Amino acid sequence: MKRLTFILLLVILLPVYAQAAGPVRKIYRDSIVPKTYQYVVRGDKPLMMDVYTPDEARPDSACVIFMFGGGFVNGSRTDLNVRLFCQQLAHAGYTAVAIDYRLHLREVKGDTIRLTNMQRIFRDAINIGAEDCADAVAYICRNADAWGVNPRHIVLSGSSAGAISVLQLDYCRANCLAPAAALPAGWRPAAVVAYSGAVYCDGKRAHYDSAPAPTFFLHGDKDKIVNYRKFPPLLHSGLYGPKKLHRLFEKKGYPHWYFIYEGIGHEVSGLMNYTIQEFDAFVDKTLAGSRMQYDATLRDANVRPTKWTSMNVFELYKGK
Repeated sequence: MKRLTFILLLVILLPVYAQAAGPVRKIYRDSIVPKTYQYVVRGDKPLMMDVYTPDEARPDSACVIFMFGGGFVNGSRTDLNVRLFCQQLAHAGYTAVAIDYRLHLREVKGDTIRLTNMQRIFRDAINIGAEDCADAVAYICRNADAWGVNPRHIVLSGSSAGAISVLQLDYCRANCLAPAAALPAGWRPAAVVAYSGAVYCDGKRAHYDSAPAPTFFLHGDKDKIVNYRKFPPLLHSGLYGPKKLHRLFEKKGYPHWYFIYEGIGHEVSGLMNYTIQEFDAFVDKTLAGSRMQYDATLRDANVRPTKWTSMNVFELYKGK
């Protein structure tokens, strides 16, 4: 397995963050109108998905499921940045699917979240998100022929809470845990791409009974909302961030890309629309059978720290 370690100057490789938003919106906003489907009903709540069909599909008929961010409190599959990302993916030949999922923390009062109950509350929210993603996968697989999708080439991706949910689904699949129960028998993601994500482990350290899907981690090394390392730091249970997962993946030889943005916090969760080339390269390599470990520290003067770099998870939910 090949491992590359280097420092990239993103000003060379990526569109300039501060200037790209205008052109991206101009080119892609509402350029492909999705079709909306109800994929499951949970309680009395119907969950919907928007399917962006490419004019010219990739030869491998790949599909991307994207889960929005918002701390399991806010966000929508119809948010502008989600629409832009799905439209970019569709123009690149993917069938792009933006899904609803239940926002469990919307029902929890922010001032009731304490260190003593945080793990239980977040565990429930994360597992619910993973469970809904599993239902979305099952629905897409049932409609794969009609939509021109290869069920073996479904990529899971998400931002922040959505990134946690897709990583959690693959973790539950690999460990035969309940939130993955709705997945078709024997199904596994072709890849997982997580913008500021983590995995929740209950009672013991992060581990995979069977191999995870090839995974692309993109994260800020100053992130204290979805912690770069682990939260809480001293217990086995809790959220394992990309630094911890990277070490595990390296040790076990699991294929993955590990892009860490130096000096940046949770801002990375919003960089989907500026990393489409990297996303595409990762999926291309993965579907071609590459088993790379790719390790990069990224610096870009145009991606500057904001309040999301200094904010921690308690401050995030204080005014929920």
